[in-house]
Amino acid sequence: MVRKKLLALTALLSAGALALSGCGASNSGGGSAAGSSSDEPSSNVDQKWANCKVTDGVKDSSSMDADSKKDITIGAFNGWDESFATAHLIKYELDKQGYNVTIKGFDAGPGYTGVAGGDIDLITDAWLPLTHADYIKKFGDKLENLGCWYDNAKLTIAVNKDSKAQSIGDLKSMASEYNNTLYGIEAGAGLTKTTQNSAIPKYGLDNLNFKVSSTPAMLAQLKKSTEAKQDIAVTLWTPHWAYDAYPVRDLKDPKGAMGGAEVLYSFGRPGFEKDFPKAAQLVKNMAFDDKNLSSLENVMFSDDNYGGEDQDKAVAEWAKDNPDWMKNWQEGKLQVK
Repeated sequence: MVRKKLLALTALLSAGALALSGCGASNSGGGSAAGSSSDEPSSNVDQKWANCKVTDGVKDSSSMDADSKKDITIGAFNGWDESFATAHLIKYELDKQGYNVTIKGFDAGPGYTGVAGGDIDLITDAWLPLTHADYIKKFGDKLENLGCWYDNAKLTIAVNKDSKAQSIGDLKSMASEYNNTLYGIEAGAGLTKTTQNSAIPKYGLDNLNFKVSSTPAMLAQLKKSTEAKQDIAVTLWTPHWAYDAYPVRDLKDPKGAMGGAEVLYSFGRPGFEKDFPKAAQLVKNMAFDDKNLSSLENVMFSDDNYGGEDQDKAVAEWAKDNPDWMKNWQEGKLQVK
């Protein structure tokens, strides 16, 4: 299932537009780059949401009294890998503590509606201040803010780590080293539109063949080229498991052509923290940097690992391999680099 969030986020970050829907879950990592977007900026963007530290509100949850209520439903946004990754991670830990956690997939609109109406207890993938601005304007007063957990959601142009280019502009003079090609994703993706309408003209990259195809095709070429130790340039986004699966890094963007970073938040239904103070604190304690989030997503969604299947088992494997992270999460001691 193609993650359509990142297609939409692309246009949002560069053009200030707002996407109001997410699409199916997948192992291809489509995300916000993959959705459709409006050409008009939302009037509901509130920049206060950009000012959040992922360590705000953390404290030791392991010493808290157990919650008397145990049934929790988490809504995950179809097509958004990090949404399912965090939902299943929370489920894994709470199940260990005796809760009964259910994860249900929704498009973004129904997901927000469900949390605001109390039918869903929790969502973990609110993109702010841009992508979900209209949802927060509509439902914000009925949502409990459980803090942000990732602050680097953005659109990028990336290359293999051992190649020479350092900034997007370098691709103009170094085009031949990258086979004169920039590999992209779907034609309707916000990421594709941002690259075409902003990055290419601002950096004068008309000499490159911008190869628009699909997210799976781009990832297949990235895998092929890095395994062959050939230089490659692709359009990409964070968070994405490719950063853990392949030796890839982002190019610097001094002209801001790809847009700025967004912050990912968790929200609970009305009364969630009162009903589940310990579970709510665990959610507040969650904090990811690029390395750990891409590692988790790689285990869950890359074809070389679980490929989006058996997500509970995938999370259990990741948790077993990262015991310090899991312990620090409970104790509110996660450090984000």
